[in-house]
Amino acid sequence: MRIQNYVSLANFTTWRVGGPADWLAEPNSLEETQNLINWSKQKNIPCEILGAGSNLLISDSGVKGLIICMRKLNGSKFDPSSGLVQAWGGEPLPTLARLAAKQGFHGLEWAIGIPGTIGGAIVMNAGAQSNCIANWLESVQLLDLDSNKLFVLKKKELNFGYRQSRLQEKQFVVISARFKLEAGHNIKNLTEKTNKNLNHRLQTQPYHLPSCGSVFRNPDPLKAGTLIEELGLKGVKIGGAEISTTHANFIINNGNATAKDLKELIALIQKRVKEKHGFMLHPEVKELGFRSKP
Repeated sequence: MRIQNYVSLANFTTWRVGGPADWLAEPNSLEETQNLINWSKQKNIPCEILGAGSNLLISDSGVKGLIICMRKLNGSKFDPSSGLVQAWGGEPLPTLARLAAKQGFHGLEWAIGIPGTIGGAIVMNAGAQSNCIANWLESVQLLDLDSNKLFVLKKKELNFGYRQSRLQEKQFVVISARFKLEAGHNIKNLTEKTNKNLNHRLQTQPYHLPSCGSVFRNPDPLKAGTLIEELGLKGVKIGGAEISTTHANFIINNGNATAKDLKELIALIQKRVKEKHGFMLHPEVKELGFRSKP
């Protein structure tokens, strides 16, 4: 198992920003993942888990300790007789959505184009079009970073809510997940619907530029993007970070943005919305490597 030293994390996030990790490794199996966790314990260094690096803002100063990137632990298996789908935690969610459609499995057409891995999607309860990952999940196989032990939780044990799950309370490694989809649907119809959803995303969201996806959670029943747009903030820039002119709930990296730029632009949006509407927008974005204020 190769462990790399002092690796830039910019290429491991969809925002394309972030300083170096002291150590980084990409396991291909459960055994390798457990070995890496043991290695970090033996060295007495912190350990963080990374998927596709979407929904994540990494500090310009980087991250101390070991980063375990799970994106090479991927793949899936479909059972047409039961509709059950087993997917590794590092499998990209859009890949699983496209494979499901091609095999006549209904349930994930909405997920096409959502950046992130299966593991990250479950932790965040990713969703779109009034649907979410929790609606189709049966169980998840997890690795506890403290004990390095493997266990399984069923959906009802995960306390899912809007962009919420029990897995945000403590860091676990999502090794694999089992979904119950509807098998036997018309492949052509599913593929067309999936492609239509992707095309809609490409037309209404700035997918050609580095971003983290949606920055803020929607303050139900309002839409974060609408609130930001109504304040005239589309196109506002700080350094290389810009509020997208295509969709106001996206902040894009114009090529030279820093994590500091992005963080300041997020704070600016929050400040302006608070001044106008009296409440704070809450980011979907998780932060890594930033020092807590005393």
